Parts: sequence; structure tokens; C-alpha cells
Amino acid sequence: MRYRWGVLAAGLVMTGAALNGIGTASADDGWVTLVDGDKKVEFTEVGKANWAAKDGALSADKLDGKDPSYLVTKTSYKDFQIKAEFWVDDAANSGIFIRCDQSDKIDSNICYEVNIFDKRPDPKYGTGAIVDVAKVDPMPKAGGKWNTYEITAKGTRLTVILNGEKTAEVDDSTQAAGPIALQYGSGVVKFKKVQIKPR
Repeated sequence: MRYRWGVLAAGLVMTGAALNGIGTASADDGWVTLVDGDKKVEFTEVGKANWAAKDGALSADKLDGKDPSYLVTKTSYKDFQIKAEFWVDDAANSGIFIRCDQSDKIDSNICYEVNIFDKRPDPKYGTGAIVDVAKVDPMPKAGGKWNTYEITAKGTRLTVILNGEKTAEVDDSTQAAGPIALQYGSGVVKFKKVQIKPR
């Protein structure tokens, strides 16, 4: 089932009701806000979690079912920059999925997954990596603090920067374009601000 989500204000629990707006664009710099605790946004949810606008961030800490939950943009993107501010606890399994082939099924086989997973059994593709595409060594830790991802996709070149340090860079042509998805898999996950600048 597809849901339309809107963040209206801190503390509001999100519902499936249709709300106006799919983010806000700044005319002078081209950035589009996808997540902001004080602004309206719109996603389709694949899988189900208790996503809520709380304390100025989009948060989840529980799945409804066994499958991870993804908030998927209505818009497809090819070349872009992403800035994302997020907080996770040590047990969190999350990530930002880009250039997904589909919008109703999300996984690392049909998207690039920029991982947030400090306790991943194979740390080569944990936090800071692009799963099965670009390894990270050593894996940084994101748990227990606010972090910033800067993700750039330009042609076949993908670059990931976490808290000012480059963690992954690769040339790969598997996925050319598609929607963006924010994942909730486990633990506590908060996205305070997510912006994208299409190129």
C-alpha cells in the first residue's frame, strides 16, 4: 500500500493523509528540501515503521512487520548532490538509497545504498560505504551523535562524504537514475534535514 506523508511540525505523528507540497526549492541556489521538521514533505512509504515528526526531526524506532521501511521520493533524480543530517543509536540499521530502479520495491540490488549500519557483520560495507559497490576502510561510527552525509552522483562517479571525510568513491554505471529512499531497519533513526540539488 502506498502512503503520502507530510511533516507539518515537530511532535506531529505522520499519517497517510495527503498533504500539499513535495519539498521546497530555493530559487537562488537550487536546493530542494526533502526532510525538515518545520516544512511539509511528501513520500511514498514502502514497508511500515512508526515514522513521526518529533523534536524537529523525522524519526522512527519501531517496525510494523519484519521488512524494513523506506520513505521514497515521488521524483526521480539522475545527477545530484545530497546533504543529509541524521542521528542514529549504536543499534541502528539505516541508509540513503539513490537511483533506485523501482519506487515500490527498495533494496541494494536495484539501488545504490549509502549505508548507516555501525554493527553490520561485514564492516567493509557498513557506515560510509556503498553496499556491494564501494567499500569503506576503516568503517567510521555514526552512533550516538548527529552526522552529516554529503552524497554526489555525477554520471558514473559516486562520492560519499561523512562528517567532512570522504568514505567512498567509485565509478559505476549500474544505476543511472531513480528516486531517493530513506531507510528504517532497526534501532533509533532520525533525519533532521535532507536536501537535494539536482544537476
